[in-house]
Amino acid sequence: MKLSLLLFATCTVMCSAMHAAEWDGIPVPANPGQGYSWQLQTLSDDFNYNSTYNNRPTEFTSRWKEGFINAWKGPSLTEWDAGHAWTNGEYLGIQAHQKPNSDNILMGSITSKQTLQYPVYVEAKVKMSDLTTANNVWMLSADSNEEIDILEAYPSSRNGQEWFDQRIHLSHHALDHSYDPFLDYQPRDEENVFGTWYWENGRDDWRSDFVTIGVYWRDPWHLEYYINGNWVRTLDKYSYSYRNEMGVVESYNTNFNVIDKYNYTNNTGLSKPMHLIINMEQQSWRTDAGVVPNAAELSDANNKNVYWVDWVRIYKPVAN
Repeated sequence: MKLSLLLFATCTVMCSAMHAAEWDGIPVPANPGQGYSWQLQTLSDDFNYNSTYNNRPTEFTSRWKEGFINAWKGPSLTEWDAGHAWTNGEYLGIQAHQKPNSDNILMGSITSKQTLQYPVYVEAKVKMSDLTTANNVWMLSADSNEEIDILEAYPSSRNGQEWFDQRIHLSHHALDHSYDPFLDYQPRDEENVFGTWYWENGRDDWRSDFVTIGVYWRDPWHLEYYINGNWVRTLDKYSYSYRNEMGVVESYNTNFNVIDKYNYTNNTGLSKPMHLIINMEQQSWRTDAGVVPNAAELSDANNKNVYWVDWVRIYKPVAN
């Protein structure tokens, strides 16, 4: 009987340790390649634990640190604050409040302790805030010269913000910080790379429901974007394609490098290890345009100022 009880207890502990993750049963939409399958990485997190800025459990501290990759506190009116990133046993909350006696906005930000490098698929399930600020899941190299934006969106029910409310920005950056101001290339309409603002005909917003969004960083010259399990955009060295608002795929070849048009990476592409970052930002271009969250939007009473993350999962392709 004692042996049976011991075996039962052991099985209970092991089964708990290997409990089904929330994303189990949700297929990885990207193709790992012939002869390969997806292997889950330890940075993946379902945030099913309680964590506050003065009480971080090992589930948090083994993966994340508060703030940014360095001591920078954020762009424009942003002030990343440890108390504004927490988990409640089910979700990660990235919150925003007006800083007392200041124009600054206190916001949550967490950064992975370990770095990720291609080939890797990163996907998050999120429910965005109802602020005009950027809701982000992104990757950034230690020197800030290479960046992949998995999620960048500006959700808001405010009048006049309908265009942004309907769209998600899909992009990456090749930068050169040896100049002041630094040089920044991203594939967008102005660079003759279309499809960076993804939207669907008939969709009013992206904040009303949870959304899954992922990027397959296959190699330095290839990125694939997926929303709610569906492919929406691919960028390659001399070509790109995307699904337009009517669901029709548009494909183009170019006479320039789509990933790094001005060779800011010195012919290496998006190759450096990158930290994973989850945060909100009040970006300078929004502040300059006078688009700043107001007191009502930043008040807890109106339930608009929290950006929820249900989980983030990371996979690498491994040989079968």
